[in-house]
Amino acid sequence: MVNYYRSIDGKIREIENAEAGCWISLINPTETEISDIEDDMGIDRDYIRAALDEEEPSRIESDDGVTLIVVDYPVAEQQDDNHDNTLQYYTTPMSIIITDKNVITVSAKENAVLDELSKGIVKGIQPNLRTRFVFTILLRIAARYLQYLKQIDKLSNYVEGKMYLSMKNKGLIQLLGLEKSLVYFSTSLKSNEAVLEKLMRGRYLKLYEEDQDLLDDVLIEVKQAIEMTNIYSNILNGTMDTFASIISNNLNIIMKRMTTITIILTMPTIVFSFYGMNLGDAANGLPLANVWFPIALSVALAAGVGVLMNIIQKFK
Repeated sequence: MVNYYRSIDGKIREIENAEAGCWISLINPTETEISDIEDDMGIDRDYIRAALDEEEPSRIESDDGVTLIVVDYPVAEQQDDNHDNTLQYYTTPMSIIITDKNVITVSAKENAVLDELSKGIVKGIQPNLRTRFVFTILLRIAARYLQYLKQIDKLSNYVEGKMYLSMKNKGLIQLLGLEKSLVYFSTSLKSNEAVLEKLMRGRYLKLYEEDQDLLDDVLIEVKQAIEMTNIYSNILNGTMDTFASIISNNLNIIMKRMTTITIILTMPTIVFSFYGMNLGDAANGLPLANVWFPIALSVALAAGVGVLMNIIQKFK
């Protein structure tokens, strides 16, 4: 899908065809749409297809007056897992192509950041001011990272609270998913930071004073997101280790109880086995070889062993 936007009367509006100073948005474009943009704008096809590869790394490069910026942006998707709707967080690449007249964005799927821009939610957008428009996109991406990181923190606290009440595998799986999301975020944010550091040098885009301030804000937001990711990741790792220790301790307690019960139940088995193999004439040498004595002896031995095990546990 290809859409064209430009600023009209201070508001972003969709237009029918491409023109100088407009923003061209490609969402999961077809091969035909890619070919049309390639021919109309004179852009290398590889630049347009860069963001369609999920494994494409963040980078910046320039050739023949066309600059390509590839960055990762965060995605939150609803997952229906065993009829329990949960959010899954990950990152996916998006490319920004800057020509001498236009800014072109390419994304493999619907992009919440670009959707906000196209609907006019973000005020003061001017695609004809190409450098400032690009930095505005990068700033919105950094803000989206911070938003999702706060959601991850709240979700991990909620799951942690539920697990204190009821230790279930489902909670551990949810925490593991959040930990994986933080790994994705950390890797992508560090790659984005490297791209921003290159932009700061002014080799790829000419930076005016206002552009420089905006880029500084983007870099600050990204560094803050990296720091938050590291903090939340460390907390989540500690939480996972704590719950693993609790589960191991609970298992040890259960095994001790089962061992105690097994030893107690062994006493009646020994008594009845001994008397059971020595009935009739063979039982003449056994003391009180009648019905009630083996039962009483079994109960007494079982009770004695139970008391002894309880005393041993208290002295540990």
